[in-house]
Amino acid sequence: MDTQRHATKVAIVTGAGSGIGLATAVRLAREGATIVASDINAAGLDEAQRLIAAAGAEATGVLADIGLQADVDRLVDEAVRLHGRVDILVNNAGINDSFLPAHAVDDVTWDRVMTVNVRGPLMLCRLVLPGMVERRAGAIINVASVGGLRGGTSGVAYTSSKHALVGLSRSIAWYYATDGIRCNAVCPGGVQTNIGTTSAPREPVHLERLGPIHAAGRRMAEPDEVATLISWLASDEASNVNGAVIPVDAGWSAG
Repeated sequence: MDTQRHATKVAIVTGAGSGIGLATAVRLAREGATIVASDINAAGLDEAQRLIAAAGAEATGVLADIGLQADVDRLVDEAVRLHGRVDILVNNAGINDSFLPAHAVDDVTWDRVMTVNVRGPLMLCRLVLPGMVERRAGAIINVASVGGLRGGTSGVAYTSSKHALVGLSRSIAWYYATDGIRCNAVCPGGVQTNIGTTSAPREPVHLERLGPIHAAGRRMAEPDEVATLISWLASDEASNVNGAVIPVDAGWSAG
């Protein structure tokens, strides 16, 4: 761990109250970044701030639903008000879809998953990009999923949303490369997080069809195993890595 890797950098991390987001916020903080942490869960956000402070770093918590434009505006405004800029954006917040296939998904589930998993990251990128362009520097890391690489790991809404997030990442990477901005996507497989709260199958028969694919997964990762990659992608060490879509799944999607 390089405690100066992100010195002087300001990072927004969404979904920072647990799992990959919490591990990422703490790791970036330990490596020198000032953190603006966001989550919809107040208790989780308080814990993130406590752990970041224990790491000796500065952290601000902003309770926000990234599916709401007003909350996204408030999150970015707070980061800029306190620190003047955003150097790193980690779009980690996401929800699952109860493994509903196309014939069974309802409009409420579809709209909510697409809003949180795609529209939220887009709104955040849209707000931080002008400042990054002006400074000719910035790193955006979108947390997608192996569900963004293949069709048989989740339901139709989650799968579609993560494919869209991969496309969003590639589009930003291509368009803003000459402005000194990099955008990459990481695609975790199974990770020990609380996304399981939105993963409970409404109809077990739908999950049963995915069973053999899930059984082929090598193992469940710890959140910090993903956070280490996110931290590296956000750093100057990854200066020539742009538009990459990187599985973090112990080889699951390689088969």
